[in-house]
Amino acid sequence: RLYQHRRRISLLVCPEPVLLFANRIDIRQVLPHRSEYTLLLNNLENAIALDFHHSEELVFWSDVTLDRIMRASLNGSNVEEVVSTGLESPGGLAIDWIHNKLYWTDSGTSRIEVANLDGTQRKVLLWQRMEKPRAIALHPMEGKIYWTDWGNMPCIEYANMDGTNRKIIADTHLFWPNGLTIDYASHRIYWVDAKHHVIERADLDGKNRKAVISLPHPFAITVFEDSLYWTDWHTKSINSANKFTGKNQEVIRNKLHFPMDIHTLHPQRQPAGGRNRCGSNNGGCSHLCLPSNKTYTCACPTGFVKWKMCLDKFLLFTRRTDIRRISFDNEDKLDDVIPLADIRNAVALDWDSSERYIYWTDVTTDSINRAKWDGSKQEVVVDTSLESPAGLAIDWLTHKLYWTDAGTDRIEVSNTDGSMRTVLIWENLDRPRDIVVDPIGGFMYWTDWGANPKIERAGMDASNRTVIISTNLTWPNGLAIDYSTERLYWADASIKTIEYGNFDGSGRQVLIGSQLPHPFGLTLHEDRIYWTDWQSKSIQSADKLTGLDRRTLAENLENLMDIHMFHHHRTKVQTPCSVNNGGCSHLCLLAPAPKASSCACPTGINLQADGKTCTHAMNSFLVFARRTDIRMISLDIPYFNTIAIGVDAVEGKVYWSDSTLKKISRANINGSEYEDIISAGLMTTDGLAVDSVGRKIYWTDTGTNRIEVANLNGSMRKVLVWQNLDSPRAIALFHEMGYMYWTDWGEHAKLERSSMDGSDRVVLINNNLGWPNGLAVDRAGSQLLWADAHTERIEASDLNGSNRRTLVSPVQHPYGLTLLGPHMYWTDWQSRSIHRADKDTGANTITVRSNLPGLMDIQAVDRASSLGFNKCGRRNGGCSHLCLPRHNVTSCACPTGILLKSDGRSCDNLPETFLLFSNRVSVRRISLDTNDHTDVYVPVPELHNVISLDYDSVERKLYYTDVSLDVIRRVNLDGSNMETVISQGLKTTDGLAVDWVARNMYWTDTGRNTIEVAHLDGTSRKVLVNNSLDEPRAIAVFPSKG
Repeated sequence: RLYQHRRRISLLVCPEPVLLFANRIDIRQVLPHRSEYTLLLNNLENAIALDFHHSEELVFWSDVTLDRIMRASLNGSNVEEVVSTGLESPGGLAIDWIHNKLYWTDSGTSRIEVANLDGTQRKVLLWQRMEKPRAIALHPMEGKIYWTDWGNMPCIEYANMDGTNRKIIADTHLFWPNGLTIDYASHRIYWVDAKHHVIERADLDGKNRKAVISLPHPFAITVFEDSLYWTDWHTKSINSANKFTGKNQEVIRNKLHFPMDIHTLHPQRQPAGGRNRCGSNNGGCSHLCLPSNKTYTCACPTGFVKWKMCLDKFLLFTRRTDIRRISFDNEDKLDDVIPLADIRNAVALDWDSSERYIYWTDVTTDSINRAKWDGSKQEVVVDTSLESPAGLAIDWLTHKLYWTDAGTDRIEVSNTDGSMRTVLIWENLDRPRDIVVDPIGGFMYWTDWGANPKIERAGMDASNRTVIISTNLTWPNGLAIDYSTERLYWADASIKTIEYGNFDGSGRQVLIGSQLPHPFGLTLHEDRIYWTDWQSKSIQSADKLTGLDRRTLAENLENLMDIHMFHHHRTKVQTPCSVNNGGCSHLCLLAPAPKASSCACPTGINLQADGKTCTHAMNSFLVFARRTDIRMISLDIPYFNTIAIGVDAVEGKVYWSDSTLKKISRANINGSEYEDIISAGLMTTDGLAVDSVGRKIYWTDTGTNRIEVANLNGSMRKVLVWQNLDSPRAIALFHEMGYMYWTDWGEHAKLERSSMDGSDRVVLINNNLGWPNGLAVDRAGSQLLWADAHTERIEASDLNGSNRRTLVSPVQHPYGLTLLGPHMYWTDWQSRSIHRADKDTGANTITVRSNLPGLMDIQAVDRASSLGFNKCGRRNGGCSHLCLPRHNVTSCACPTGILLKSDGRSCDNLPETFLLFSNRVSVRRISLDTNDHTDVYVPVPELHNVISLDYDSVERKLYYTDVSLDVIRRVNLDGSNMETVISQGLKTTDGLAVDWVARNMYWTDTGRNTIEVAHLDGTSRKVLVNNSLDEPRAIAVFPSKG
């Protein structure tokens, strides 16, 4: 009893050592003497380095695929990122358990860094004379850091933990010094060299070096009491041996996935007795307190200056997937990554010191973004109608954002938050690249490296545009303004020069003409010019006046893009826009003297005659569909495969059909309040028309060969035409006359008309038509216009099909057609453009917009013109459901499948006689009361695999089985009040029958080979038959016979 008691005490005092090791895809623990093996963390990408904090019960690891440092609780919970930016190959990490710091090596950036345990206050500690730092070990009791470097001059070094007093302790007979550990009790270091296949040891100062064991390919090492433990890549195992003699070698665990770093998880490996040099108040330091030999040092995170809480001056540059800065306020000039999320392909860059924002463009996400310079408050500023935004400039006086887009060939401007965006220049731009602004002079400058490379300038309001340089240019990339000498600098990546000239292009000089492999970004500050170079992968600088005194600031940086110097000394002057926004209602843009400023309006809104005020909203505009979006000058709503669109001129909502999603949807012009209004029973909705007066939507479907109508919210849907339709395409309405017109491009192409309730149907034209795509009604001119992609003509006739004439021929492949004022507009698949011509004569054809692939339908909206009288306006025309216009009258109608009652005005909510059927993912009904026999979806939610169904005509409920969910449910025929009546003990319910007299339901279960019964609410369930059944399927009941 006493022996057991003592043993329990000793176990409590000295827990068994656990080996913690990284295995690339997971982190595991193994007990060395029992070889018990447990998983701590799995589903990792590539875990290499590892350490723990015993008292805080944390494990830390680095992942060289994700380039992140992570941590978790020692029980495997609470996984979180600690360092996620600026890492390239973090191969070693170590925890200071006394001062609570994390140290790591990175052989990609050639640095040793330190941070708090949560990754904050990160500092580059050592970077000079570093090649490929690998393993790292800390001695916080002595204030020392040890590391190995397996670069061209392999060595083992140590320094104080604040980076001072660095010394080499071994640099001979080393090749791949991989692992490193400190034996605190015997004051020795042990290391492994994978090339020399050896474990060695030495005193802490490098003296008394001695080989201990030779082995195949050791990687990492740890020590505990009298044993060494190491991982080996060749044998894929963890091994141990006596640390003094190298004898008693044992394999603790083999057949591992890929053993990497290893540590002994035990309080003895992190003795608590060490003195915390920083004490309880962080040594009085504002930021980092780092232990040194016998004392401590206050240190600042990289980029911060001591005693200053902010950066005053730093070089900003983009690198496709990150944005970095080099501080000029301290000596080391190290680059550090600004912690930003989801940067895919950052190109252009600018900054605004007054709000401390940096701005950048991303040409993969096609967006303009901003964040504070410390990475906080990150947000997207513009993310619509951008294709390749490669240039960006801030007007810091009026807080405007200017950008170029080489995809849309535009220069645009907006407020710095992205609001009030407008297009400044869109003509004669080929491939605009960089842009800079001079708000003091009121000019903007941009490079264009299209077919005729040039540098242009214009007022910042797009006035006075001129080409200032057009010779000896090939790829004019970066632009920079020197405000003090009033010069423009530019880099040309093809001619490999950096040049400058006066603001008007005169006085051109080559500043640097040699050793410029591929200059890209360019910036000036004080008396220096700075640039990035793609090929030399470096940032360089030179004297801005002579080009001499060249220096390299940073090298080995892939994918360098734009560059800017952030500082607080941009010239501030009073501008005409400073007072009362220059009198402008919307945008006040700077301009060259004498005008000095001008007012502008967001895209699509017109400036009124006073030159100051913008109209409230767009009165007339074009809305057009591309397969992937809907645009209105620059409106974007991203969707899949938009084909047909309509606009409600009253509410300004856009309606569109999507043939991929098989839906009709609507949204406001600005993209808000998006909703699907029809999401079932559609196949290919090629034509769509909104009756703004009568508040209805009409559409054609070439898949179902139907023309249908519904309220604008999708309710009371009715099939109007279903017979003798082959491929109905375009549809157009004339509410005042009560007519609808449509084209059919089936085998016998034709143009037809009927009343808007589907009656009075007549073929207007059925000869010399091929693919009649677009269709429009000219109410003012009482004529019908259509576009035919096969005959390559746009034609017109009067409203009954006579007086047919050709307006435009040939047109390549017209699709959508619309009218606005005296003009007609059409989309063309082949020219990928929107064209315009006079609607009466077809003359004066112009291209409105080109380079628009995937063009489909187009609709013109004139919200200023009167809509006309709604025939159904008073009390819905006296109808209970649908009121539809006819020529000179109106008619009442019922939703599909329901007969109009004898009063000619009212409808029931359901047909009298109908079929119900399921097709696994939907339940539909076909009315037998009407002749069209159209299937109507019963809007039942959450259908996965409906097999059997029955209907209770007493309570008007549908009962059905879903064999994916293994349930029996019931629901009203309008989709409401769905409830599960049986949810357990079902396998494959293939048959279901309702006894409408006794209020029971019966079902077969093929999986359990039973027939069961229960009340309709699922209670009192009973198995009726469970023997002699093989696969019971269909079931029917005959209640009156029992």
